[in-house]
Amino acid sequence: MDTKLSTAINQANELSTKANALATNLSEINTNIPINITDGIDPLFHMSTIFILACFVGYYVVWKVTPSLHTPLMSITNAISGIIILGALIAGGSSDFDTASMLGFFAAFIAAINIFGGFVVTQRMLLMFKKK
Repeated sequence: MDTKLSTAINQANELSTKANALATNLSEINTNIPINITDGIDPLFHMSTIFILACFVGYYVVWKVTPSLHTPLMSITNAISGIIILGALIAGGSSDFDTASMLGFFAAFIAAINIFGGFVVTQRMLLMFKKK
């Protein structure tokens, strides 16, 4: 019984040593392989595809929704614009005044107009549902 136990312990130690060697070899291989994320396709193509699909989805969401759901839809749009303005403030908040800062300021300005207009339109829509 002791010989079987000592044999199992020796085999486990050998297996542990081989596993450590394998992990070391794999980590060396991983650091030496260049990673190609785009697989040869331009990232602009991916971004353009996502933008075009988002335009189609937005069009169908806005025009296929029932009239009673337009007010909540406008509220959600205002919330999304609020998230966009946060990203614009982060982009424009750099200490250097460069192109990214100017574009961030411009994006924050346009998003602020969008939020204000959204609240005005939402208020008008809510007034339509108010009893006279």
